[in-house]
Amino acid sequence: MLADFALRVENSRGRRHPEPPHPYRNDFQRDRDRVIHARAFRRLEAKTQVFTRRYSDHFRNRLTHTLEVSQIARTIAQQLNLNVDLVETLALVHDVGHPPFGHAGERALDAAMREHGMSFDHNLHALRIVEDFEMRYAAFRGLNLTFEVREGIIKHSHDYSVQDHPHLAEYLLDQRPPLEAQLIDLADEVAYDTADMDDGFEAHLLSLESIRAGLPIFEAFFQEVEARYPDAPEKLKFNETLKRLLNAFVTGLIQGTSSRLQSANIRTVEEVRRVPERMVCFDKGIDRDRQACKEFLYQNLYFSKALEPEKLEAEQVIHDLFTHWMRRPTDLPPAYLEKSHQEALPRVICDYIAGMTDPFILAQHQKFCA
Repeated sequence: MLADFALRVENSRGRRHPEPPHPYRNDFQRDRDRVIHARAFRRLEAKTQVFTRRYSDHFRNRLTHTLEVSQIARTIAQQLNLNVDLVETLALVHDVGHPPFGHAGERALDAAMREHGMSFDHNLHALRIVEDFEMRYAAFRGLNLTFEVREGIIKHSHDYSVQDHPHLAEYLLDQRPPLEAQLIDLADEVAYDTADMDDGFEAHLLSLESIRAGLPIFEAFFQEVEARYPDAPEKLKFNETLKRLLNAFVTGLIQGTSSRLQSANIRTVEEVRRVPERMVCFDKGIDRDRQACKEFLYQNLYFSKALEPEKLEAEQVIHDLFTHWMRRPTDLPPAYLEKSHQEALPRVICDYIAGMTDPFILAQHQKFCA
């Protein structure tokens, strides 16, 4: 049973290009399947999340991270009686706009674009992918996703103004997105906070002692684990503790959202859209712990000296290739060269680079810039 504030598929605003209903899948389920079968989704397997394979083949990539976000978001959606089909679709599509090399790649691509008075935003790029770049159907360009999925792609983690982005006016920029879209941003954070701690520990960039000393909530759970499993190996004690931390974040997100919805007396999707603040949130106690976890990872992992060489290399690769193609656009593939006659060359180059996997962009750098 869906809650009254959940977005029902029968109330969808539909697709840009009308299609007949499917005999045994609703529209959000079809959108989910279209995302899974998209080329951009497959490419996530070869895009960095935080760690490259220099450390291990076991670490998360952009695809496995996406699957973890989907699992967490579905669990929370079920407890809140939201539309799980829509939530799953939004979780699976939320990172398809990311370029190679993780956040370092995104910063470098944005910096290159700003030299030409433009910018790069992975959410807006994801919309371009599903609206235009994916070519799977004879009747239309893109995936022809429902309005709610397209809206969620751009609004799940960021509010855009119609003044700055008039081309997005159809997406109700003066309103909040539905709860299903709001959920994705914080489910994403739960996923990467815990997963990055796991991978950082596996990479020996984070020690158990530093985590215990830096995060009181982790220490409290660790003592509980140690009392129950005193003879377990250190790694398994870490795993048990991290599992409890993940559960605490998920529980806090469910309880915080439920409490805020009740306090605001939210009963319909229209009311969700009209309130001045987002309704999906952590409860106050766990939000402090979540913030502390995030700050710990920034101080001890994301900005660690061990990862700095790879970030610098990623930025240099993107800068070199962008500069090369700006100077010699004839070295672009024919389809992109032709596209540059209709669109600004920096945007065309940006689109090309953003779609690359880590191995492919390194091969292109070796070919053109070595």
